[in-house]
Amino acid sequence: MKAFSKQGANRWALALPMIRREVIGRYRGSLLGILWSLLTPLLMLAVYTFVFGTIFKARWAGASEDASVAEFAVILFSGLISFQLFAEVIGRAPGLILSNQNYVKKVVFPLEVLIPVALGSALFHAAVSYAILLVFIQKIHGIPWTALLLPLVIAPFCLLILGLSWFLASIGTFVRDIGQFVGTVVTALLFLSPVFYPISALPAWLQPWLMMNPAALPVTLSREVLIFGKPPDFSALGLYTLIAAAIAGLGYLWFQKTRKGFADVL
Repeated sequence: MKAFSKQGANRWALALPMIRREVIGRYRGSLLGILWSLLTPLLMLAVYTFVFGTIFKARWAGASEDASVAEFAVILFSGLISFQLFAEVIGRAPGLILSNQNYVKKVVFPLEVLIPVALGSALFHAAVSYAILLVFIQKIHGIPWTALLLPLVIAPFCLLILGLSWFLASIGTFVRDIGQFVGTVVTALLFLSPVFYPISALPAWLQPWLMMNPAALPVTLSREVLIFGKPPDFSALGLYTLIAAAIAGLGYLWFQKTRKGFADVL
């Protein structure tokens, strides 16, 4: 048990500086540097507000008739942040081993750490976006106390992302076409997630099917705790957490079982 704990601690000690290097390396050479991590979500918020709120004059189903464009923008933005966390890591996963072939040759390097590193980088950018979102929420109607519950929603979501990414990173090493397929699926899931509309806007018979989307519940619950001031549905969140933990465990075991063949196909 002590050896296992020490091994886990060593992997985290390795992952943290790699996350920092990846975050900084993304903007290396650009004039504004890491400031882009702040400007990008601001630009996204402005574009979506203009397109959906001004051009299409869209309003959130169930919101009051006098709801402003700014209110619609923060509702939309909250869903996009959660989904982007999912899309960024899942989209990268199939090519993660292929783009880090130098680590495969190093027998002592824990390749499974590459997935948490990708997730950690995505979480950093999501945190910046959430911080910007909270500023706008505070200006519109104030931040509800339920915002403190956001980590309870995001934690199982991260577990699910880790598990799926370990599966995809392994499969993508052997089947290169999986990357193209995953990109298409992620795009489809964006429009099949309650990002641009609430679940309640769909027919009752269709709602359970949409909730099978891995990003649907986190998108919905993060919006409820951050904007609408509602505690999450703990029964649904508990079931989601159990499923996410199972997928994370199976994904990790699958990755460790198949990693022995990575060097043979690279």
